[in-house]
Amino acid sequence: MTLSTTPPEPTTPHVDRRAWTRILLNKVPEVTVLFWVVKILSTTVGETAADFLNENVGLGLSATTALMALLLAAVLIVQFSLRRYVPAVYWLAVVLVSVVGTLFSDNLVDNLGVSLWTTSAIFGAGLIASFVAWYRSEHTLSIHSIVTRRREAFYWLAILFTFALGTSAGDLVAEKLAVGYLPSALIFGSLIAVITASYFAFKADAVIAFWAAYIVTRPFGASMGDFLTASTKDGGLGLGTNGTSALFIAIIVGCVGWFTITARRADRDLVLTPAAA
Repeated sequence: MTLSTTPPEPTTPHVDRRAWTRILLNKVPEVTVLFWVVKILSTTVGETAADFLNENVGLGLSATTALMALLLAAVLIVQFSLRRYVPAVYWLAVVLVSVVGTLFSDNLVDNLGVSLWTTSAIFGAGLIASFVAWYRSEHTLSIHSIVTRRREAFYWLAILFTFALGTSAGDLVAEKLAVGYLPSALIFGSLIAVITASYFAFKADAVIAFWAAYIVTRPFGASMGDFLTASTKDGGLGLGTNGTSALFIAIIVGCVGWFTITARRADRDLVLTPAAA
């Protein structure tokens, strides 16, 4: 039996045609525990991979930033051309956004001498501005309604700012305020726990809780990445960027493989269910 690549429209009267369209075209994965695991690993890879390319490969900060920005642009072109969520493309874009966001922050601090206080304020203001523009244009910040290119553009812009802000905020707390990498990770991890509890126990708004968690997981991942890779004299475990990046990338690839399998199952069920109704 050959299945249609385009699922048929609903034939039963109780199915909302607009809701059906959202199911077909939404470009963002379902938010599950595994989603957050991969997101945090992606943020850590962004921190370690940026350091690896800049220092170990010897490309330099400016060349590394330009190269990764071009690669991110190419992947986002593919992402925008797709009609639906494709795990491999989506998560590759997330990893690259993490790397580029880290590099943007590092460029401002290391090359231009901008303070971490200032970069945190700049990226924070940029994130707020992107949210305001998104809401005024679309009247929602929900990730479950990414069904147009304009909404998708707002989504990825907001994500870029969260990664850049998280890098600056993580470095500000761990290094500038001399809190240390592990204590910083514990602080941001505690904030994630508070957000999670507020959502599940106190029924906090789902959209606000999601974006709050998305923002905080970035400095958490960055602090963990620095803790794992920094030398012992600098307060880290001294595992190095090579092995840490390779391990986390391998885990991400495995998770994306699982996402791909489940997405194909969902597409198959979406095709078959209306016909059986």
